[in-house]
Amino acid sequence: MENENKNQLQIELKEEIARGTYANLAILTHSTSEFIIDFVNVMPGLPKAGVQSRIIMTPEHAKRLLFALQDNVAKYEKNFGPIRMPEQQQKGGKTFVPSLNDFKGEA
Repeated sequence: MENENKNQLQIELKEEIARGTYANLAILTHSTSEFIIDFVNVMPGLPKAGVQSRIIMTPEHAKRLLFALQDNVAKYEKNFGPIRMPEQQQKGGKTFVPSLNDFKGEA
């Protein structure tokens, strides 16, 4: 029992971080050694959008994040139904999501 407590990771969540930061756009880039995710808050009608937070991680951690997001989205949809994506469109009977080039910054 004592060994379990020694091996348990304690994570501190500071108050200013716990409040969170809103972002409605994520921009991902990568190199051979890292993935960079910029979280952006795009406001309708404004020509500029500011990066709210930048997260840099290894490719291995990026893949773990991908799996964790897939798992959590599946659990969410099981409880609350499918998440409907307004930007999804039908073309030739297949659903696709337009590229970032089609993004107009509308909320």
